[in-house]
Amino acid sequence: QVQLVESGGGSVQAGDSLTLSCAASGHTFSSYVMGWLRQAPGKEREFAAFISRSGSNTYYADSVKGRFTISRDNAKNMVYLQMNSLKPEDTAVYYCAAKYYSASGYSTKVAWYDYWGQGTQVTVSS
Repeated sequence: QVQLVESGGGSVQAGDSLTLSCAASGHTFSSYVMGWLRQAPGKEREFAAFISRSGSNTYYADSVKGRFTISRDNAKNMVYLQMNSLKPEDTAVYYCAAKYYSASGYSTKVAWYDYWGQGTQVTVSS
């Protein structure tokens, strides 16, 4: 089991950058694939980014591709989401999520992930 705590959210202007962090507990962090998902007001939670256990494979939603970068540091049990060129439509609560997964591949389905953080709010104003 893993516990996740996000940080780094805030209020920014369109075009600004922000980096979210996710601290994971547990000594088997490298056995989990990780994702960042987000939920905008009045909308369903959606996939944003995925990173494999080693960090060698990443996948992004089309809406964030080229602007967001997911990374991880297994030695520190940390996952990051670097967000550049932020847009008002990026406004959402951002969640860090984990799945104990030994196979290759990934999923964009929200329900695929087993563990969730409490979320951190990102607000982008125009």
